[in-house]
Amino acid sequence: RFQVNDDYYNRIAAVEFTVRGDDGKNPRLLEEADLVLLGVSRTSKTPLSVFLAHKGFKVCNIPIVLDQPLSNILFEINQERIFALTIDPETLQQIRKKRLKTMRVGSRSSYGELGNILAELDYADGLFRQNPLWPVIDVTQRAVEETASIILGILSDRDIGSSDQRPLENGPVETGQL
Repeated sequence: RFQVNDDYYNRIAAVEFTVRGDDGKNPRLLEEADLVLLGVSRTSKTPLSVFLAHKGFKVCNIPIVLDQPLSNILFEINQERIFALTIDPETLQQIRKKRLKTMRVGSRSSYGELGNILAELDYADGLFRQNPLWPVIDVTQRAVEETASIILGILSDRDIGSSDQRPLENGPVETGQL
C-alpha cells in the first residue's frame, strides 16, 4: 500500500530540483546539489539524473561543449559530489545519428560526425584528467540503473553524507573508477 510521508515529499522535491538543474540551466543550483553529472551530449546525463532524483538525490547535470569552459561555480563546490560520464566514440556516433534523424536535421550538422565526436570526447577527457577527484564512468552499453549503482557505491565508499544516502532497491553496488 502506498504511503504519503516525508520520504515521498523529499523525493518529489528532489525530482523538481533535478528538472530545474537539467542541462546546466541554472548553475547557481550546483551549490545545493547532492550530485553533479558531467558529460558530452547523449551520455545519459538527464535520464540518470531523473533516476537518481527518484532515489531522493538532488542532481544537476552539466553538458560539456567543445571549447566552452565550465562554470566557475563547479570548482567551488564539493568535488567529491561530481561524476564524469564518458562513452565509446562509435557508440556515441550511432546514438547521435539516430537523434539527428529523429530531429530531421540530416547530414547538415557536425553533431554526428566522428571527427567532431572524437574532439568533444578528447576535450572532456582533458577536463576530467585536470580534476582527478571526479570519477570517470563509461556509460557505453550500460543501463542507467547500473551507472547509478556505480555512483552510489562510490559515494558510499567516500562516506559522503551517509545520513542522506538512499540505498538502491535492486541488487549489489559496483564501485570504482572506470
